[in-house]
Amino acid sequence: MKERNLFKINGFIGIVLLLLVGAVALFGFRQFIFTGNFLFLFITGLCALILLLLLSGFTIIQPNQAKVFTLFGSYLGVIKQEGFWLTIPLTIRKTVSLRVINFNSDKLKVNDLEGNPIEIAAVVVYKVVDSAKAVFDVENYKDFVHTQSETGLRHIASQYPYDNMSNDYEISLRQHSDEVAEELTKDLQKRLELAGVEVIEARIMHLAYSSEIAHAMLQRQQARAVLAARKVIVDGAVSMVKSAIDQLSKEGIVELDEEKKAQMVNNLMVSIVSEKGSQPVINTGTIY
Repeated sequence: MKERNLFKINGFIGIVLLLLVGAVALFGFRQFIFTGNFLFLFITGLCALILLLLLSGFTIIQPNQAKVFTLFGSYLGVIKQEGFWLTIPLTIRKTVSLRVINFNSDKLKVNDLEGNPIEIAAVVVYKVVDSAKAVFDVENYKDFVHTQSETGLRHIASQYPYDNMSNDYEISLRQHSDEVAEELTKDLQKRLELAGVEVIEARIMHLAYSSEIAHAMLQRQQARAVLAARKVIVDGAVSMVKSAIDQLSKEGIVELDEEKKAQMVNNLMVSIVSEKGSQPVINTGTIY
């Protein structure tokens, strides 16, 4: 089912036609009263029927609104232009909002790419662009959008890991929100095209590990963070020790053999890397 424009004329022109038909009906009725000629009565009845048909053809379209018209079960067309219109009479009208709609999905419990149970929810922003599809191709387009959005969210959540601390994946749910949002939008657009809906944006608004593994995952994240920090400290300490030994040797301040170099490296590394303050020991030489 595709959207097509329905024949219409300005409603105020329709009121003028209504008044003209009413005047003819009144004139015919008066002539029947004065002359008794049933031809005038027939004209009056015909005008009254036309009057009723015209009255049933008036409709008002609000801004950002569309009305879908059917006649005796047949789809006629759509009026989307705001205003007061006269169209085909005896039609049934279905109003569809063309305004932008957003909704927050429920928190879903799904498994990410690594099989970890996570909680995820999204906000979806959409609008109807084909009112005929929204009315005729699905039972209720709002329910359809909600259901398919949850299905699409589950699908996308299962395609990526929650986190990517090990750098085994290019995209993760937590660290690449923009990329995930783009993929979610594309996926939902394919699913909702049937209902004549355009997805403007779909973005994750809630993301967390499930309660049963949240504590363990927090400990894992903390451990990885500590290891990463310690690596930075050790790399810096090695660079500082190397710089100190090279400077001492270059300026000839002290003669160091391999054993003394090893001892100095050990002392400096312990002093720099240790989380606790080091206690200095001053060597004053041998006392006899």
